[in-house]
Amino acid sequence: MNKKKIINDPVYGFISLESDLIYDLIQHPYFQRLRYIKQLGLSDLVYPGALHTRFHHALGAMHLMSRVMRNLQLKGVEISEQEAEAAQIAILLHDIGHGPLSHALEETLLQDINHESLSYLFMKELNKQFNGALSLAIQFFRNSYPRKFFHQLVSSQLDIDRLDYLRRDSFFTGVMEGTIGVDRIIAMLNVHRDQLVVEEKGIFSIESFLHSRRLMYWQVYLHKTALSAERMMVNIIRRAQYLMQAGEPLPATDALKNFLMHDYKITDFNERVELLDLFGQMDDNDVWGAIKCWRSSADAILSGLCNRLLQRELFQIILSTDPIKKSMVEKVRQEIHQVYGILRKDTNYLYSLGTVSNEAYISGGKSINILTKKGEIVDIAQASDLPSIKAISKIVEKNYLCWPKNVSL
Repeated sequence: MNKKKIINDPVYGFISLESDLIYDLIQHPYFQRLRYIKQLGLSDLVYPGALHTRFHHALGAMHLMSRVMRNLQLKGVEISEQEAEAAQIAILLHDIGHGPLSHALEETLLQDINHESLSYLFMKELNKQFNGALSLAIQFFRNSYPRKFFHQLVSSQLDIDRLDYLRRDSFFTGVMEGTIGVDRIIAMLNVHRDQLVVEEKGIFSIESFLHSRRLMYWQVYLHKTALSAERMMVNIIRRAQYLMQAGEPLPATDALKNFLMHDYKITDFNERVELLDLFGQMDDNDVWGAIKCWRSSADAILSGLCNRLLQRELFQIILSTDPIKKSMVEKVRQEIHQVYGILRKDTNYLYSLGTVSNEAYISGGKSINILTKKGEIVDIAQASDLPSIKAISKIVEKNYLCWPKNVSL
């Protein structure tokens, strides 16, 4: 059959699948699952248009990678067809390890296992199934290939992942401040001594990219209402885990039930391929389907949280650069204890306390390098004449506390 398909993408227009292998990978059940995992988790409760998926993002990133490969080849960078295909595969599969609701449940369904580790395991398993055809892509992904710019295009502070998700998330949320000049940035990329660089005339586009990333974090990724919804979802899963592990039967799909009942480590996934297959069956539908069942649970805490989330009765939240006072947290706990008549040890399911950070740019390490007209390499934080670039290279942390709106302080 003809596998050179064209996909109509709302952001970039037509996307071409350039090889049979890429087509076959997209058709694989592991990858098709990404159709049912929203890119921005619960952000559609704030921005109703944010219904795009990890599937959209992966295809978009693959498309941008193919454009980068062509542009670099036109600039005289020697890139073989095998390398170009492997680069597209590496970025296509970079998020395949995401679980339901993307980042929202990374800390609960799988503790201490990040999605990058699972992406690697999925890629290894796919490599077996495709008779070693993904070996080069895995080298790019793992940064074990001698030509380091390939890994930098997959994972760095100016990687293809960020170029697509900023452009795509801005488009679907309608937050125009996040719009970035993808075409200009791609045109300004180059390779110098096997390192990814940006030509000096592209410096303004990079400044704009960093500002957009910072704004998107505060306006979308760390929006306080979306954060409140996310913390409620985390508490729902934590409560379901507690009940199921205590012997309370709760309706759920076999896959979700398994991960609620057990606290798996990365070593478990390495040793048992069936666990990877089971995880590869889960998506957002497992969680939302369970929540619709749990809303009638005999457990008042679980049913209450599920009903509130489904009806968008979210926790009220404060977000502050100052530390949250212990006295305020204690007051919240005491009021929850009295209003709901629950044990004090159970009050932690009805509030959430923590810290979020905005890391728009971290100077040093995987820095964004500018290639000057004199042939020198300079970090963007030093190359830019904008003091704001130096300012956003500092990590900004904010503390949050959220609790039910019917609990007054």
